[in-house]
Amino acid sequence: MNKENTFKVIDKEGKEIEFEVLFTFESDETKKNYMVYTDNSKDDEGNIRVYASVFVPEAEPLELLPVETEREWKIIETILQSIEEENKKNKEEENN
Repeated sequence: MNKENTFKVIDKEGKEIEFEVLFTFESDETKKNYMVYTDNSKDDEGNIRVYASVFVPEAEPLELLPVETEREWKIIETILQSIEEENKKNKEEENN
């Protein structure tokens, strides 16, 4: 895990959780910046949990805000799916 791409959060119980930033992007449609990140924990089906938030790049300290609309979630999901497809394609090419 690259330490530059991580941040820590204190949860409600006072426990420190480290998150790894997977990617950030700005939506032309919403004019907001989004961060997609993970704590590398797994859900009941064995998938790595991934979270998304709105953030202001210039803000110090980092402040994460909730994704507010279904449209925003759709934009994030579309980008995640295209990254996943790209990764699958790259793995298939490596195996050939």
